[in-house]
Amino acid sequence: MFVTLGVPSRAVSSKAESYAQRLRIVRTARTRLFMSAQSARKFFVGGNWKCNGSKQSVQELCEAFNAGKNIDFNRVEVVVAPPSVYAMLTRSILRPDFGVALQNCWVGKPGAFTGEVAVEMIRDIGLSHVILGHSERRHLPEIRESDDVIGRKTKYAIDKGVHVILCIGELLEEREAGRTREVNERQLSAVRAHLSADDWAKVVIAYEPVWAIGTGKVATAAQAQEAHSEIRSWIRRQVSEACASQMRILYGGSVTPENCLELAAQPDVDGFLVGGASLKPTFLDIVRAYQAKETVSV
Repeated sequence: MFVTLGVPSRAVSSKAESYAQRLRIVRTARTRLFMSAQSARKFFVGGNWKCNGSKQSVQELCEAFNAGKNIDFNRVEVVVAPPSVYAMLTRSILRPDFGVALQNCWVGKPGAFTGEVAVEMIRDIGLSHVILGHSERRHLPEIRESDDVIGRKTKYAIDKGVHVILCIGELLEEREAGRTREVNERQLSAVRAHLSADDWAKVVIAYEPVWAIGTGKVATAAQAQEAHSEIRSWIRRQVSEACASQMRILYGGSVTPENCLELAAQPDVDGFLVGGASLKPTFLDIVRAYQAKETVSV
């Protein structure tokens, strides 16, 4: 009888079978954990209207959204962000199952800050979210908000009960230099410096490669998944496993009804932050991309 290190082959076989069985159990547990995390992450679609619109166009767009049917709001959360001067008009017209956000806020409490909007005011008019860290706020030469300012804004908004859609993303030259992960983690670290572990439950992260915003270029599904996976890995290391499994990470950058389904099917893409396409009635087609979400085992 063949032996290895004095152990009968039957015993070796038995140990191998036992190991394989344990490995199957571990893999099954990991798969169930992954599937549970996936199902716990409610799909999220945000519409950033930027500096666009009029009373008439807001009225018409809201009426088009109100007429949209066949959306399961147990499976998708929708928030639109009009220009601040149209926020109350939007909230008064828009269907109640859509949330309304502002596109920016002041870094602290109200006061002598001409032209700014405080978080307390956002809450006062019944809005739920604010977009912070958008690339246009970071990079337009007239604004150029720093990573630290964005982190401070995020903390203040959360402390005052407003949820944050936190935008991060790299410039074209940074992607071409292979620095996507470095840039995303730098921007996240600046926010982490101000937040407690519990604060992250009130954050949705939007990965928006700057080179894809408003350019017609869009990250491939594989590029989006890679960046989102790296972001989730950073959260796992720097915050917690629980936070990583629950954090919704959105993709933004020339999202359209034509490309949203493939992107939505990626395991770490939990929704979208949509720019120009959110100003059209077909935004509802992007909202319905939650139906394409697939459970992917590991």
